[in-house]
Amino acid sequence: HHSHHSHHSHLSPLSHRHSQLNEKKDNVLVVCHALTGNSALDTWWGDFLGPGKAFDTDKYLVVCCNVLTSCYGSTGPTSINPTTGKPYGSTFPEVTLRDAVGLQIRTIREGLGANRVAAVVGGSLGGMQALEWAALGGDFVRCFCALSCGSKHNAWQIGMSECQRQAIYGDLNWNGGDIDPANPPNVGLSIARQIAMVSYRTAQAFDRKFNRHVDEKTNQFQVQRYLAYQGTKFLSRFDANSFVALTKLMDTHDMGRGRKGGVAGALGDMNQPALIVSIDSDVLYPPYEQMELHQLLPNSQFESIRNDDGHDGFLLAQEEIGPILGDFLDKNAGVINFGNHAFSPSDAEERDEPSDGRSRL
Repeated sequence: HHSHHSHHSHLSPLSHRHSQLNEKKDNVLVVCHALTGNSALDTWWGDFLGPGKAFDTDKYLVVCCNVLTSCYGSTGPTSINPTTGKPYGSTFPEVTLRDAVGLQIRTIREGLGANRVAAVVGGSLGGMQALEWAALGGDFVRCFCALSCGSKHNAWQIGMSECQRQAIYGDLNWNGGDIDPANPPNVGLSIARQIAMVSYRTAQAFDRKFNRHVDEKTNQFQVQRYLAYQGTKFLSRFDANSFVALTKLMDTHDMGRGRKGGVAGALGDMNQPALIVSIDSDVLYPPYEQMELHQLLPNSQFESIRNDDGHDGFLLAQEEIGPILGDFLDKNAGVINFGNHAFSPSDAEERDEPSDGRSRL
């Protein structure tokens, strides 16, 4: 996926598209991905995608944007710096989440030619992007859904990310970010992933899944084996510079930064219909943060999902979340399914005939 001549003047968020643009060019549904999600939506929120489902491909052109610094595409630390001919690595400029979303908006507006976005949806890091989309996009964004996130990355989340980054920094192969591709900091990255995996779940979930069971062969607790396996599995699909850059990108999330009235002022100005979804057992992005969003957004609906899965619930509870998302989009995204052709309510007034597996976090 890496373009060997990407300059920052034309960064390219890789996007996967499903279905097509309608005549009014306002049936785009943008889905923002989470930390290690990639833009192949069907691999992580697949239950939502398809004709008649929440992300109804008969109605919407579903576009999944890659966030700037991910190693699954877009320009990031593994891209080649045209001035040095080497990967950017740790020299990749620090971007804010707001910058990344601004680029996505430009891509959808200019690259895709959309006149309006029907909805923006995301969970976790994706939810943070959805909030910025609505704030920056204004009337360009008809409605939005943010799951399992807050109005800013708080000290708790920054602290969790920092533990993960320090695990990477402590690996001698990190070398200040100047990584030898033949000897990457695999130990550090694996530990970082293990810390993250614990934070995504709950005590109840781990107790139910592992209890104190011991693996006979290795004489290790099953939970130890599980974490080691997850840490190793992660290495095949993520590199350390991207992981550090993405966690730092998340730490820049702050709806109030540079906006009149801070967080309350920023959210108070976002008038679009909003759906806020909370997993009641989330210890990483706790429900009080979603409650705050709901209280400060003038036009929002709040839904709490009961399970013991913790933060990962936004991916695991698809059966419960699907209908809630679908209902909200049906009422607020303004795109009606008319036979097989998507059109907006305003089309009807102008003419008689309408035109035209899952990964963790």
